[in-house]
Amino acid sequence: MDLGNQSTVTEFIFVGFQFSESLQVIIFVLFLFAYLALLVGNIFIMLTIWHDPRLHYPMYFFLAKLAFIDLCYSSVTVPKMLVDFMFEKKTISFNGCIAQLYFFHFFACAECFIFTAMAYDRYAAICKPLHYMTIMNKRVCIFMAAATWVIGFVHSNIQTTLTLGLSFCGPNVINSFFCDIPPLILLACTDTTMIDAMIIANSGIVTLGCFLSVLVSYVYIISSILKIRTAEGRRKAFSTCASHLTVVIFFFFPGSFIYTRPSTRYSADMIVSVFYTVVAPMLNPIIYTLRNEEVKSAMRKLRGGKVFVQ
Repeated sequence: MDLGNQSTVTEFIFVGFQFSESLQVIIFVLFLFAYLALLVGNIFIMLTIWHDPRLHYPMYFFLAKLAFIDLCYSSVTVPKMLVDFMFEKKTISFNGCIAQLYFFHFFACAECFIFTAMAYDRYAAICKPLHYMTIMNKRVCIFMAAATWVIGFVHSNIQTTLTLGLSFCGPNVINSFFCDIPPLILLACTDTTMIDAMIIANSGIVTLGCFLSVLVSYVYIISSILKIRTAEGRRKAFSTCASHLTVVIFFFFPGSFIYTRPSTRYSADMIVSVFYTVVAPMLNPIIYTLRNEEVKSAMRKLRGGKVFVQ
Protein backbone atom coordinates (compact mmCIF):
# COMPACT_ATOMS: atom_id res chain seq x y z
CA MET A 1 0.00 0.00 0.00
CA ASP A 2 1.35 3.42 -0.94
CA LEU A 3 1.01 5.41 2.25
CA GLY A 4 1.90 8.63 0.52
CA ASN A 5 -1.30 8.59 -1.52
CA GLN A 6 -3.44 8.70 1.59
CA SER A 7 -2.60 12.24 2.71
CA THR A 8 -1.05 15.56 1.76
CA VAL A 9 0.60 15.68 5.20
CA THR A 10 4.20 14.40 5.07
CA GLU A 11 5.01 14.69 8.76
CA PHE A 12 3.34 15.13 12.14
CA ILE A 13 4.42 17.25 15.11
CA PHE A 14 3.97 15.97 18.66
CA VAL A 15 2.82 18.38 21.34
CA GLY A 16 4.65 16.25 23.87
CA PHE A 17 5.12 17.41 27.44
CA GLN A 18 5.05 21.16 27.92
CA PHE A 19 7.25 21.99 30.90
CA SER A 20 9.90 24.54 31.74
CA GLU A 21 13.43 23.73 30.58
CA SER A 22 14.62 22.71 34.06
CA LEU A 23 11.55 20.54 34.65
CA GLN A 24 12.00 18.95 31.20
CA VAL A 25 15.41 17.68 32.33
CA ILE A 26 13.94 16.16 35.50
CA ILE A 27 11.07 14.50 33.58
CA PHE A 28 13.55 13.17 31.00
CA VAL A 29 15.70 11.59 33.72
CA LEU A 30 12.63 10.03 35.37
CA PHE A 31 11.40 8.54 32.09
CA LEU A 32 14.91 7.35 31.19
CA PHE A 33 15.23 5.64 34.57
CA ALA A 34 11.75 4.08 34.18
CA TYR A 35 12.60 2.77 30.70
CA LEU A 36 15.94 1.32 31.80
CA ALA A 37 14.23 -0.30 34.80
CA LEU A 38 11.61 -1.70 32.43
CA LEU A 39 14.29 -3.17 30.14
CA VAL A 40 16.39 -4.64 32.95
CA GLY A 41 13.39 -6.01 34.87
CA ASN A 42 11.73 -7.73 31.93
CA ILE A 43 14.97 -9.09 30.47
CA PHE A 44 15.95 -10.45 33.89
CA ILE A 45 12.58 -12.20 34.26
CA MET A 46 13.01 -13.84 30.85
CA LEU A 47 16.55 -14.97 31.69
CA THR A 48 15.45 -16.26 35.10
CA ILE A 49 12.61 -18.35 33.67
CA TRP A 50 14.81 -19.67 30.87
CA HIS A 51 17.65 -20.54 33.25
CA ASP A 52 15.73 -22.28 36.06
CA PRO A 53 14.07 -25.66 35.24
CA ARG A 54 11.76 -25.21 38.25
CA LEU A 55 10.00 -22.45 36.32
CA HIS A 56 9.48 -24.46 33.14
CA TYR A 57 5.73 -24.85 33.39
CA PRO A 58 2.73 -22.93 31.97
CA MET A 59 2.39 -20.09 34.47
CA TYR A 60 5.98 -18.95 33.91
CA PHE A 61 5.90 -19.75 30.20
CA PHE A 62 3.23 -17.05 29.85
CA LEU A 63 5.04 -14.72 32.26
CA ALA A 64 8.13 -14.86 30.04
CA LYS A 65 5.97 -14.03 27.01
CA LEU A 66 4.42 -11.12 28.93
CA ALA A 67 7.89 -9.79 29.79
CA PHE A 68 8.94 -9.94 26.12
CA ILE A 69 5.75 -8.22 24.94
CA ASP A 70 6.11 -5.49 27.60
CA LEU A 71 9.66 -4.85 26.44
CA CYS A 72 8.61 -4.55 22.77
CA TYR A 73 5.40 -2.67 23.56
CA SER A 74 7.16 0.14 25.42
CA SER A 75 10.07 0.24 22.99
CA VAL A 76 7.69 1.27 20.20
CA THR A 77 7.01 4.63 21.89
CA VAL A 78 9.39 5.43 24.74
CA PRO A 79 12.75 5.78 22.87
CA LYS A 80 11.18 8.27 20.44
CA MET A 81 9.66 10.16 23.38
CA LEU A 82 13.06 10.35 25.10
CA VAL A 83 14.74 11.63 21.94
CA ASP A 84 12.03 14.27 21.52
CA PHE A 85 12.88 15.73 24.92
CA MET A 86 16.08 16.99 23.26
CA PHE A 87 14.27 18.99 20.58
CA GLU A 88 11.85 21.88 20.69
CA LYS A 89 10.11 20.65 17.52
CA LYS A 90 9.13 16.99 17.91
CA THR A 91 8.43 15.55 14.46
CA ILE A 92 7.78 12.17 12.89
CA SER A 93 7.27 11.31 9.22
CA PHE A 94 3.83 10.20 8.02
CA ASN A 95 5.09 6.68 7.27
CA GLY A 96 6.95 6.56 10.58
CA CYS A 97 3.78 7.58 12.39
CA ILE A 98 1.75 4.82 10.73
CA ALA A 99 4.47 2.26 11.52
CA GLN A 100 4.51 3.32 15.18
CA LEU A 101 0.71 3.06 15.35
CA TYR A 102 0.77 -0.38 13.73
CA PHE A 103 3.34 -1.94 16.09
CA PHE A 104 1.86 -0.25 19.15
CA HIS A 105 -1.53 -1.88 18.50
CA PHE A 106 0.10 -5.18 17.54
CA PHE A 107 1.88 -5.53 20.89
CA ALA A 108 -0.98 -4.02 22.91
CA CYS A 109 -3.42 -6.58 21.49
CA ALA A 110 -0.93 -9.41 22.07
CA GLU A 111 -0.64 -8.28 25.69
CA CYS A 112 -4.43 -8.39 26.11
CA PHE A 113 -4.52 -12.01 24.99
CA ILE A 114 -1.49 -13.03 27.07
CA PHE A 115 -3.34 -11.72 30.13
CA THR A 116 -6.36 -13.79 29.08
CA ALA A 117 -4.23 -16.90 28.63
CA MET A 118 -2.66 -16.34 32.06
CA ALA A 119 -6.12 -16.04 33.64
CA TYR A 120 -7.18 -19.33 32.04
CA ASP A 121 -3.99 -20.94 33.32
CA ARG A 122 -4.80 -19.82 36.88
CA TYR A 123 -8.39 -21.07 36.45
CA ALA A 124 -7.11 -24.51 35.41
CA ALA A 125 -4.58 -24.63 38.26
CA ILE A 126 -7.03 -23.70 41.03
CA CYS A 127 -10.38 -24.97 39.76
CA LYS A 128 -9.14 -28.14 38.01
CA PRO A 129 -5.91 -29.02 39.88
CA LEU A 130 -6.08 -32.77 39.19
CA HIS A 131 -6.36 -32.17 35.44
CA TYR A 132 -4.09 -29.12 35.26
CA MET A 133 -1.19 -30.68 33.35
CA THR A 134 -3.62 -32.31 30.91
CA ILE A 135 -5.52 -29.07 30.29
CA MET A 136 -2.40 -26.89 30.07
CA ASN A 137 -0.17 -29.28 28.13
CA LYS A 138 2.70 -28.09 25.95
CA ARG A 139 0.63 -28.09 22.75
CA VAL A 140 -2.10 -25.95 24.32
CA CYS A 141 0.44 -23.45 25.69
CA ILE A 142 2.16 -23.08 22.33
CA PHE A 143 -1.20 -22.70 20.57
CA MET A 144 -2.34 -19.98 23.00
CA ALA A 145 0.97 -18.13 22.70
CA ALA A 146 0.84 -18.29 18.88
CA ALA A 147 -2.78 -17.11 18.92
CA THR A 148 -1.75 -13.91 20.72
CA TRP A 149 0.53 -12.98 17.79
CA VAL A 150 -2.02 -13.92 15.12
CA ILE A 151 -4.82 -11.96 16.77
CA GLY A 152 -2.47 -9.01 17.36
CA PHE A 153 -1.56 -9.07 13.66
CA VAL A 154 -5.22 -9.07 12.59
CA HIS A 155 -6.20 -6.35 15.06
CA SER A 156 -3.36 -3.98 14.17
CA ASN A 157 -3.98 -4.44 10.44
CA ILE A 158 -7.64 -3.54 10.89
CA GLN A 159 -6.84 -0.47 13.00
CA THR A 160 -4.10 0.73 10.64
CA THR A 161 -6.19 0.18 7.51
CA LEU A 162 -9.09 2.15 9.01
CA THR A 163 -6.73 4.99 9.95
CA LEU A 164 -5.24 5.06 6.44
CA GLY A 165 -8.79 5.45 5.13
CA LEU A 166 -8.77 8.98 6.55
CA SER A 167 -7.42 12.01 4.73
CA PHE A 168 -4.89 14.25 6.46
CA CYS A 169 -4.42 17.67 4.87
CA GLY A 170 -3.61 19.76 7.95
CA PRO A 171 -3.28 20.62 10.76
CA ASN A 172 -0.57 18.10 11.62
CA VAL A 173 -0.03 18.67 15.37
CA ILE A 174 -0.71 15.53 17.44
CA ASN A 175 -1.81 16.18 21.01
CA SER A 176 0.28 13.32 22.38
CA PHE A 177 3.87 12.05 22.56
CA PHE A 178 3.33 9.18 20.09
CA CYS A 179 1.16 8.26 17.13
CA ASP A 180 -2.10 6.68 18.20
CA ILE A 181 -5.55 6.51 16.70
CA PRO A 182 -7.57 8.82 19.00
CA PRO A 183 -5.38 11.94 18.51
CA LEU A 184 -4.89 11.17 14.79
CA ILE A 185 -8.63 10.98 14.14
CA LEU A 186 -8.97 14.55 15.44
CA LEU A 187 -6.67 15.74 12.62
CA ALA A 188 -8.58 14.10 9.75
CA CYS A 189 -10.02 16.37 7.06
CA THR A 190 -12.92 14.01 6.28
CA ASP A 191 -15.94 12.89 8.26
CA THR A 192 -14.69 10.35 10.81
CA THR A 193 -18.01 9.26 12.32
CA MET A 194 -18.15 5.85 10.66
CA ILE A 195 -14.44 5.06 10.96
CA ASP A 196 -14.40 6.27 14.57
CA ALA A 197 -17.26 3.91 15.39
CA MET A 198 -15.53 0.99 13.64
CA ILE A 199 -12.27 1.65 15.49
CA ILE A 200 -14.06 1.83 18.83
CA ALA A 201 -15.92 -1.39 18.01
CA ASN A 202 -12.69 -3.19 17.08
CA SER A 203 -10.90 -1.96 20.20
CA GLY A 204 -13.94 -2.74 22.31
CA ILE A 205 -14.13 -6.33 21.05
CA VAL A 206 -10.48 -6.88 21.97
CA THR A 207 -10.33 -4.95 25.25
CA LEU A 208 -13.73 -5.79 26.70
CA GLY A 209 -13.70 -9.34 25.29
CA CYS A 210 -10.37 -10.10 26.99
CA PHE A 211 -11.33 -8.31 30.20
CA LEU A 212 -14.64 -10.17 30.47
CA SER A 213 -12.84 -13.47 29.86
CA VAL A 214 -10.42 -12.63 32.67
CA LEU A 215 -13.33 -11.56 34.89
CA VAL A 216 -15.24 -14.81 34.32
CA SER A 217 -12.09 -16.81 35.08
CA TYR A 218 -11.67 -14.98 38.37
CA VAL A 219 -15.31 -15.48 39.35
CA TYR A 220 -14.67 -19.23 39.18
CA ILE A 221 -11.24 -18.87 40.81
CA ILE A 222 -12.53 -16.87 43.78
CA SER A 223 -15.45 -19.25 44.17
CA SER A 224 -13.03 -22.19 44.35
CA ILE A 225 -10.69 -20.39 46.76
CA LEU A 226 -13.55 -19.66 49.17
CA LYS A 227 -14.31 -23.38 49.31
CA ILE A 228 -10.82 -24.19 50.61
CA ARG A 229 -11.20 -25.10 54.28
CA THR A 230 -7.97 -23.72 55.74
CA ALA A 231 -7.00 -20.05 55.90
CA GLU A 232 -3.43 -20.94 54.89
CA GLY A 233 -4.70 -22.83 51.85
CA ARG A 234 -6.85 -19.88 50.81
CA ARG A 235 -3.92 -17.51 51.28
CA LYS A 236 -1.59 -19.60 49.12
CA ALA A 237 -4.21 -20.01 46.39
CA PHE A 238 -4.97 -16.31 46.29
CA SER A 239 -1.27 -15.34 46.31
CA THR A 240 -0.76 -17.17 43.00
CA CYS A 241 -3.43 -14.94 41.40
CA ALA A 242 -2.88 -11.59 43.13
CA SER A 243 0.06 -10.50 40.94
CA HIS A 244 -1.76 -11.33 37.72
CA LEU A 245 -4.95 -9.58 38.85
CA THR A 246 -2.98 -6.45 39.79
CA VAL A 247 -1.22 -6.09 36.43
CA VAL A 248 -4.50 -6.80 34.59
CA ILE A 249 -6.14 -3.86 36.37
CA PHE A 250 -3.16 -1.62 35.62
CA PHE A 251 -3.36 -2.49 31.93
CA PHE A 252 -7.07 -2.73 31.11
CA PHE A 253 -8.50 0.23 33.01
CA PRO A 254 -6.34 2.95 31.39
CA GLY A 255 -6.70 1.29 27.96
CA SER A 256 -10.49 1.20 28.28
CA PHE A 257 -10.49 4.90 29.18
CA ILE A 258 -8.71 5.77 25.92
CA TYR A 259 -10.10 3.32 23.35
CA THR A 260 -13.72 2.59 24.23
CA ARG A 261 -15.05 6.12 23.94
CA PRO A 262 -15.25 8.67 21.10
CA SER A 263 -12.09 10.67 20.38
CA THR A 264 -11.81 13.83 22.46
CA ARG A 265 -9.20 16.43 23.32
CA TYR A 266 -8.96 15.53 26.99
CA SER A 267 -5.59 16.62 28.38
CA ALA A 268 -5.80 13.67 30.77
CA ASP A 269 -5.33 11.29 27.82
CA MET A 270 -1.57 11.95 27.71
CA ILE A 271 -1.18 11.18 31.41
CA VAL A 272 -3.18 7.97 31.03
CA SER A 273 -1.06 7.03 28.00
CA VAL A 274 2.12 7.40 30.06
CA PHE A 275 0.70 5.01 32.63
CA TYR A 276 -0.01 2.12 30.24
CA THR A 277 3.03 2.64 27.97
CA VAL A 278 5.71 3.25 30.63
CA VAL A 279 4.54 2.78 34.21
CA ALA A 280 2.56 -0.49 33.93
CA PRO A 281 5.24 -2.39 31.91
CA MET A 282 7.87 -1.19 34.40
CA LEU A 283 5.80 -2.33 37.40
CA ASN A 284 4.91 -5.76 35.98
CA PRO A 285 8.27 -7.46 36.78
CA ILE A 286 8.37 -5.76 40.20
CA ILE A 287 4.86 -6.93 41.09
CA TYR A 288 5.58 -10.51 40.02
CA THR A 289 8.89 -10.75 41.86
CA LEU A 290 7.65 -9.17 45.09
CA ARG A 291 4.73 -11.59 45.40
CA ASN A 292 6.31 -14.76 44.03
CA GLU A 293 8.75 -16.72 46.17
CA GLU A 294 9.63 -19.11 43.32
CA VAL A 295 10.72 -16.25 41.06
CA LYS A 296 12.69 -14.57 43.87
CA SER A 297 14.43 -17.86 44.67
CA ALA A 298 15.29 -18.40 41.00
CA MET A 299 16.68 -14.85 40.75
CA ARG A 300 18.92 -15.46 43.76
CA LYS A 301 20.15 -18.66 42.10
CA LEU A 302 20.80 -16.83 38.82
CA ARG A 303 22.94 -14.28 40.67
CA GLY A 304 25.08 -16.99 42.22
CA GLY A 305 23.28 -17.16 45.54
CA LYS A 306 23.24 -13.40 46.17
CA VAL A 307 19.90 -11.95 47.26
CA PHE A 308 18.52 -9.87 44.41
CA VAL A 309 15.13 -9.04 45.95
CA GLN A 310 14.37 -8.86 49.62
